Amino acid sequence: MQPWPYPRWIAHRGAGKLAPENTLAAFRLGAQYGYRMFECDAKLAADGVPFLMHDATLDRTTNAKQIFGPATSNIAGDHPWSELAKLDAGSWHSRAFAGEPLPTLENVSAFCRSNGYFLNIEIKPTPGTERATGEVVARHADRLWNDAPVPPLLTSFSRLSLEGALATAASLPRGLLLDKLWKGWLETALSLECVAIVCNHALWDRNTVARVHDAGLRCLSYTPNDEWTVKRLIDLNTDGIITDRVDLFSPAR
Repeated sequence: MQPWPYPRWIAHRGAGKLAPENTLAAFRLGAQYGYRMFECDAKLAADGVPFLMHDATLDRTTNAKQIFGPATSNIAGDHPWSELAKLDAGSWHSRAFAGEPLPTLENVSAFCRSNGYFLNIEIKPTPGTERATGEVVARHADRLWNDAPVPPLLTSFSRLSLEGALATAASLPRGLLLDKLWKGWLETALSLECVAIVCNHALWDRNTVARVHDAGLRCLSYTPNDEWTVKRLIDLNTDGIITDRVDLFSPAR
């Protein structure tokens, strides 16, 4: 396998559930717990600006209904960045984070690069924009980290998104996300020139880890949040743990 520049411990969506996900406040909190690598979700605004959000809709993690009104589309990708930038992405979590804005990928890049942090960007397209989202996220990531010693790791459940990323910025490392081991998953990852498989943690066993390592790829897991599960993954010799429990697991362990 090629040298692996990323740390084992990765903070899910910035700081797990301790802060509003996919915000700079979450990244800062995760860093306070000692994490040096973060996972986040990136999708496109209607005008093509990559920004951080997990869901296809705005309702769960912003005050969009209050700002735009209930009759307005709740699809995140239907709104330009000038509108999305007005939203409160912190109050849903707790009063302490009220007023926290949605960040752009450029905001996150500035934070990570200024502090020497690593990033895993999950390409999270609005349905119907899979390939375009992969292309645009990869193009921006290639520009924002163009002279960085370690580039971000781009991952996605969407083959189309990874195809777009490969076609646009082949030098950026890619990983295939899996919630089940469907027929041809490893062959697909190899055809996309991936460097990693990122699985639901329960899918890993000794045989699957060996297959991935024998193919020259790394094994990452989402989202193990208890001691027994993490010990099992370490015993299996997996390479990365994406966890919500930044308060439980020290990345220095």
